[in-house]
Amino acid sequence: QRIVGSETVTYYNNSPDSLNYLWLQLDQSIFAKDSDAVMTQVAPDLRPPPAPPTSGWDRSPSAPLPQVPFSTIDRTLAQSTFDGAVRVTSVRDARGNPLAHTIVRTMMRVDLHAPLAPGQSTAFSIDWNYNINDARRLGGRGGYEFFPKDGNYIYEIAHWFPRMAAYNDVSGWQHKQFIGSGEFTLEFGNYRVSITAPDDHVVAATGVLQNPQAVLSQPQRARLEQAKTATQPVLVVTPNEARQNEASKPKGKKTWVFNAENVRDFAFASSRKFIWDAQLHNVEGNRVMAMSFYPKEGNPLWERFSTQAIMHTLNVYSRYSFTYPYPVAISVNGPVGGMEYPMICFNGPRPEEDGTYSANTKYGLISVIIHEVGHNFFPMIVNSDERQWTWMDEGLNTFLQYLSEQEWETNYPSWRGEPKEITEYMASESQVPIMTNSESVLQFGNNAYAKPATALNILRETILGRQQFDFAFREYSRRWKFKRPMPADFFRTMEDASSVDLDWFWRGWFYTTDHTDISIESVQLYALNTGNPEADKTMTRKGRDAEPETLSQQRNRALPKRVDQFPTLKDFYNTYDELVVTERDRAEYQKFLATLNDRDKELLSSGLNFYVVNLKNIGGLVMPVIFEIVYADGTKEEMRIPAEIWRYNNSEAAKMIATKKEIASISLDPHLETADVDMSNNSFPRRPVRSRFQLFRQQTTPNPMQQLERKQTPTTPSNP
Repeated sequence: QRIVGSETVTYYNNSPDSLNYLWLQLDQSIFAKDSDAVMTQVAPDLRPPPAPPTSGWDRSPSAPLPQVPFSTIDRTLAQSTFDGAVRVTSVRDARGNPLAHTIVRTMMRVDLHAPLAPGQSTAFSIDWNYNINDARRLGGRGGYEFFPKDGNYIYEIAHWFPRMAAYNDVSGWQHKQFIGSGEFTLEFGNYRVSITAPDDHVVAATGVLQNPQAVLSQPQRARLEQAKTATQPVLVVTPNEARQNEASKPKGKKTWVFNAENVRDFAFASSRKFIWDAQLHNVEGNRVMAMSFYPKEGNPLWERFSTQAIMHTLNVYSRYSFTYPYPVAISVNGPVGGMEYPMICFNGPRPEEDGTYSANTKYGLISVIIHEVGHNFFPMIVNSDERQWTWMDEGLNTFLQYLSEQEWETNYPSWRGEPKEITEYMASESQVPIMTNSESVLQFGNNAYAKPATALNILRETILGRQQFDFAFREYSRRWKFKRPMPADFFRTMEDASSVDLDWFWRGWFYTTDHTDISIESVQLYALNTGNPEADKTMTRKGRDAEPETLSQQRNRALPKRVDQFPTLKDFYNTYDELVVTERDRAEYQKFLATLNDRDKELLSSGLNFYVVNLKNIGGLVMPVIFEIVYADGTKEEMRIPAEIWRYNNSEAAKMIATKKEIASISLDPHLETADVDMSNNSFPRRPVRSRFQLFRQQTTPNPMQQLERKQTPTTPSNP
């Protein structure tokens, strides 16, 4: 099965540089047998699992074998036989003359006849073809899925045509090879695309359908028109029509024509299995057709949730960034688990064959639709360099996904966003900084999605506050829409719009693998020495008398003392009490008081307790310090200390708390807002960390003699 295509590109040189050549991306060549992605694929983990515990002298004759999924080996075998490389058959200029071109794996250089000057444009055409990958076997961000029960396919087609590489003001041409993790860095353009498919197929694509009268029946066109005023999704292609298409054989072909303006890419999906529903949705004044395409295998989940999730996403994301500008937003069910393109995305979750589904499947579907539709904002409009920095779209998008999920329903089971969900990763050894190239990231989902999303949530809730953060984030989104920001542009804009110096935050969260682990090492209680001998010496005596008697002192008390045997050994100091107040003490105190003003005297008589909380930054990540103070009378107080408390020493800090009340306990991070990885050292006095363990009965495997005897022993029938 193949894609055969022709394209005409008009390229405008908006840079200040003359260009002797142009670079295009052939990302589908990632499926070439000798592609970098295939050749650098590492072996599966073949370390054997831990051996089960044994008892006594029982020893297993052999260690457990390494376990590898069937799908891993199947994919390896498929890669050895499938060739999905893009075959470019022609590159010609506007007059039809051949243009010299060189293919370098997933990139193609087109050499121009003459340099393209700044502000000038050039047009050229390309003919190409490639074999479509089986997405279930080979993976990928597009491909086909085969349904053996009815013999039909769903095609989700992406990065399917030679696309212009980006030429930017930072690095010039971004032509880093496509290996698989670092996605796409693209230029905006206007598209008119004609897709010819079997006449019983339904096609969904980036942009607006230009010829519905040529590809839809009259009832389908009427339903599409009805969707423009409906209050809930309308079926444009009904389940019955989809079943008829499934059972049909194509009688010919139809060409679907789509227009898309100011988009950085174009993708489409095609199948005779598609049910299609639609509803026009008003997004802050922009009329958007929200649509879903799915096979019957997607119901009842898809008909209930997909288009609703699209509309919800557009509402929330528009509120936090900018109004969604495009006329269409589409969600398609097929073999791709979750992937985004302008105005269209591919989402995988389905119910079981009997129509039932788990909570994980339900919320997984809603979440992936929110996430992939949300990508229309980042990076489809805020056009970051995905090939270099995955986090700039995935992290920001996952953050807004979390906000959208929390507005879907109370107690929505968000997977990422909450600080407490990232602590295990933050404490792990197998990680690199967020500011790492996409192809070198370890624990990809945690690094590029969860950690930056959590960082932004902490920035919003704990450091800037919602009002300041939301203003700054909207400013970044609007300032950089339809432009290509770099990480520093995001960092600068957030500081510029909030008036808060966040260098320490970006450095710790994005440039290191430090984690939050702040410990209360000790708490000291101080009282004021007032200078009044009556009060000070009484307090000293109470403190001395309150000290516990040591074991040796207790046992030595009964020992005979020499001074008792020889009383002449006793002198002045045997009866002297240094804590007895003398007239000299009183006179000195009066002299001291004469030097004080009224405010000084007020401070001396305040009766305040001074608690010094000694903190240690074990994890290395500089963060605000949030105290919950519980007093002896049962009242509570929260104290929120900015991260600048660490500015003199980022390893240790001490905070003095002055209060007339007695403090019973102090704890850190009471609302679980800083991603502290170790809560056991967050309280003073220390509290036990609650957990549970489970009892189990140890199983013993029959030895070979027992197994043989049991196999040979005949079964004795029971008496009737």
